[in-house]
Amino acid sequence: MKAITVRDRAAGVGGLAMTDMPYPHAAENDVIVRVHAAGFTPGELDWPATWTDRAGRDRTPSIPGHELSGTVVELGYGTTGLTVGQRVFGLTDWARDGSLAEYTAVEARNLAPLAADIDHTVAAALPISGLTASQALFDHGRLATGQTVLVHGAAGGVGSMAVQLAREVGARVIATGRADDRDVAVGLGAQAFVDLAVDDLREVGEVDVVLDVMGGDVLERSTDLVRPGGTLVSIAAPPKVQPKHGRAVFFVVEPDRVRLSDLAERVRSRRLNPVVGAVRPLCEAPSAFARDRRTPGKTIIQVTEPSGRACPS
Repeated sequence: MKAITVRDRAAGVGGLAMTDMPYPHAAENDVIVRVHAAGFTPGELDWPATWTDRAGRDRTPSIPGHELSGTVVELGYGTTGLTVGQRVFGLTDWARDGSLAEYTAVEARNLAPLAADIDHTVAAALPISGLTASQALFDHGRLATGQTVLVHGAAGGVGSMAVQLAREVGARVIATGRADDRDVAVGLGAQAFVDLAVDDLREVGEVDVVLDVMGGDVLERSTDLVRPGGTLVSIAAPPKVQPKHGRAVFFVVEPDRVRLSDLAERVRSRRLNPVVGAVRPLCEAPSAFARDRRTPGKTIIQVTEPSGRACPS
């Protein structure tokens, strides 16, 4: 099968290449999915699990990408709850080969059924961004109706989901980003926008929840914005300083079939609109990694073309 692989950590994005890889093996409770569309996280080439398995052994060449939408083509021993031919979407394991391939092996519990009226490119934009936003706001941030949330990177994959989910529960949303992100953020429901390159973040005032996707200076400056009893939630880095009268949380998204199904139902009912920034064929995945940070929304790799080819020749 065709897949995007990486072998040399020092090479970074420049080490990504499309190669021939063996068809994956379905372990117990796995399914093999024919991948139609896949998502990736630009920083995943820096994750230890990209390079080693859970025992610390080298696993290169490894296949990146951990979001997918596709069709089940094979069931592993003991697998229940899914059937061959079923449309599914979800997450691959961090320490196993991922979704930038024609086929991938996934634990069945990490996948949810996908309705026929949701396009694969839309579904592939949901798993990491949707689950991260939901878990950050409600599990860790405990956001409630009438509260105020500051969403950094509001035009990106996670941020755009967070703006919509927060607005649906009746929270006030202050969005941040670059100047050209303003229209996207406001269009998704943000009531205020802060240009991080120009505006003074301190003018936001105190908020109940901060969702940080950037880390660094933005994360540090956000600490003082958390009102008493509030929460700063970061997916970029563990906060170095706790808010004076609140708390700070760093977490990694967890698979959740029930919540994936809920996100898909929100898409079907038009209460959630994943922002797909660009759709690229599999052979363009290496260059998509390099330019993803400049693209609003989520970049999606269309692995299986309508013609059935993995990439145009």
